[in-house]
Amino acid sequence: MLRNVFTKVIKSIGYFTNFEERKKQQNTKTTSMKGFLKTVAAVLVGFTIIVGLPLVLFIIIAVCSSSKGTVKENTVLLLNLEGELQERSGNELYSDMGINTYVPGLDDILTSIEAAKTEEDIKGILIKSGAFSASTASLKEIRNALAEFKETGKFVYAYSGEYLQGAYYLSSVADSVFVNPLGAIDIHGLALSSTFYKRALEKIGIGIDVVKVGTCKSATEPYTNEQMSEPSKEQARLLIGDIWSEISQDIAASRDIDTSAIRKAADSMLGLRDAQTSIDLGLADRIAYYDEVKASIKQRLGMEIKEDLNLITPGDYVDGIFPVATSTNEIAVVYAAGEIDNGNRDGINSLKLSKQLEKLTYNDDVKAVVLRVNSPGGSAYGSEQIWHAVEVLKSKKPVVVSMGDYAASGGYYISCGAHAIVAEPTTITGSIGIFGILPNVAPLANKIGLDYDVVSTNRFADSPNGLQKPDPAFLAILQKNVEHGYDTFLTRCADGRGMTKAGIDSIGQGRVWAGKRALELGLVDTLGTLNTAISIAAEYAGISKDYKIGVYPEKPSFWEQMNETPSLGIKLFATPKEFEREQKAIEQALQMDRLQAAMPGNIHIR
Repeated sequence: MLRNVFTKVIKSIGYFTNFEERKKQQNTKTTSMKGFLKTVAAVLVGFTIIVGLPLVLFIIIAVCSSSKGTVKENTVLLLNLEGELQERSGNELYSDMGINTYVPGLDDILTSIEAAKTEEDIKGILIKSGAFSASTASLKEIRNALAEFKETGKFVYAYSGEYLQGAYYLSSVADSVFVNPLGAIDIHGLALSSTFYKRALEKIGIGIDVVKVGTCKSATEPYTNEQMSEPSKEQARLLIGDIWSEISQDIAASRDIDTSAIRKAADSMLGLRDAQTSIDLGLADRIAYYDEVKASIKQRLGMEIKEDLNLITPGDYVDGIFPVATSTNEIAVVYAAGEIDNGNRDGINSLKLSKQLEKLTYNDDVKAVVLRVNSPGGSAYGSEQIWHAVEVLKSKKPVVVSMGDYAASGGYYISCGAHAIVAEPTTITGSIGIFGILPNVAPLANKIGLDYDVVSTNRFADSPNGLQKPDPAFLAILQKNVEHGYDTFLTRCADGRGMTKAGIDSIGQGRVWAGKRALELGLVDTLGTLNTAISIAAEYAGISKDYKIGVYPEKPSFWEQMNETPSLGIKLFATPKEFEREQKAIEQALQMDRLQAAMPGNIHIR
């Protein structure tokens, strides 16, 4: 069908571009001027068709590819793990036109696993992983969902050509773990690294002045140090130690081996060894090719080897599993993902989020709100505005926070006032502290001979000025402002958690904690998933199971993405992948709000 349509379009182009010649054959008396005009018209029409051809093809492809996977007898849910896991599933710019750019999302994966538990025709789950990355808390949430799925008596199989560490952590919960004959399982432990820009900025003539509160508030260190301070190293060891302990224990329990085997694998660079080594260590069950894995599933289902195995992906499955809601009671799940007010299109806009919470406050059908926070923080001002919106909301109805991968600094700020806080054991949270960064190009100006002079009515009329080093008196005033911001942060946390400011300060000072330890410290109330938070919210609202789920904000449409992304994604190709984090950190230092409640922007755990 597509070929026939394409042929007709090409013929149409030929028709218009040969318009003059055919007219001459029909009427030899046509004047040369008229022929010229016809030629111009033909070219213009042909050009219009050629330019519009991609759009036509997009629409054709969309129509031809609109069929979705269906659930029929002996269906297997395929978790095809590729790319970077998102908090919410979505489509890239051209996906609404039929181009397959589906972005995997935690929401669709969890929804599909939960629904598959009771779907009679779905007999099991196959995890097929490739170049897949996700934070540990998200992996833990999917892993827990798979463990619950197995409790129904259905199977979970896992296969990969080469398991990356995160994908293996998730896959290790499977009944059977298959590895390709030339594959391997990469287990190497965790490392927390940070890049430092002090000397680089000095070389190009950019000076950085820092004001902060918190001995462990290491977000400013990349601009002032050449390596981690001892307090930063100490909290880093504790953080990754807690997370790695959770990962090791989970794998060991699922594989029925001792954690010493995990340690041995990590210390032997297992990812560069053959597949048999992984089996010898008890980390995998069988060496197989992908077609042999599917054959094993068919055999388990009693199918003939020649029969097609019906695989359905979460993206296709979730489209048809939402029944019409009959309850008028709604629990609203509000996503707050990304940095707060730091200019990222995909981050948290404090104004929009506050307005969304305000609408829900006065929506009588909404009986409770779950705020899903996955944020390393950002603007202190923006965090305060969201905190206030949460306070107003919770005066009217229950508010429960579900923490994702991160809910640190500003992310914790907007969470601390909730009636209850739920975190994953490996959620990164805390980081209670405030800082400010003032960049200046005074060294560069001096180097290139750029002079600056000013006439003002008052001492600080021209402060801060990026062409000069800040006035020490101005820095002293700003330091007082930072201390006031920190005191406000402590007050918000103390009031929200029912603790003293001194108690919060003792576990604050910028320290970052894993969720499991945050529970011990009183920063969170319980460990669990988004569903845990929803259940708690329903209980607080007194509506038991008589409720429906509303999700906010709605995912952007194609045209909204077009309006928000005029570059059509060209920036993705402008910066080498290896330097994206470094470029982002420097840009933030130059553009961020005066005061920040944020984690280090260039901390990397792998």
